[in-house]
Amino acid sequence: MKKLLILALVGTVGYGGYRMLSKKTAPAPKAEVVATDGETLVLDRIWIDHIPRNDRDTIQVFAAISEEPFGVFQAASQWKGQYELFRYEAKGNELRIVYPQSNDRETVKHKARRCSENQFDFCLELDGGTRGVKRYYSRKGWEIENAHSPAELHDMTDHVLSDVTLHEVTE
Repeated sequence: MKKLLILALVGTVGYGGYRMLSKKTAPAPKAEVVATDGETLVLDRIWIDHIPRNDRDTIQVFAAISEEPFGVFQAASQWKGQYELFRYEAKGNELRIVYPQSNDRETVKHKARRCSENQFDFCLELDGGTRGVKRYYSRKGWEIENAHSPAELHDMTDHVLSDVTLHEVTE
């Protein structure tokens, strides 16, 4: 069960990342401000809205990679999923997002903090966006570091999501 969920997420993020990274266009400029703790927490980390209760429970996933400023909103169960990739520019507590498929643009405000809720170590609130959910959670060890290629992102995501153990996925 868990392996299929991981494969679905990794496959969609990996393929989308490959497609975005293979473009010849220049990436969006990085934030010019020095990141605070909350600004640092939101990037380069896997965020989910809850631990899946069973193999058909859809979870919401959010990730934004700083090395090549792109990210993903995904909704997936073990059996079905959909995602949308985006490019972004980080400015303080905002992500200025562009969805290349539709060319939609929006500014999403974020507030990431350390917490101890629902078996998670970090909490994230997103405001102003039309994709995903408003509240996400993450754990220590779910960081995405030095993602220079879809293969590296695949390996890191696999490691992060393997932390969600089988006893958490099944009731």
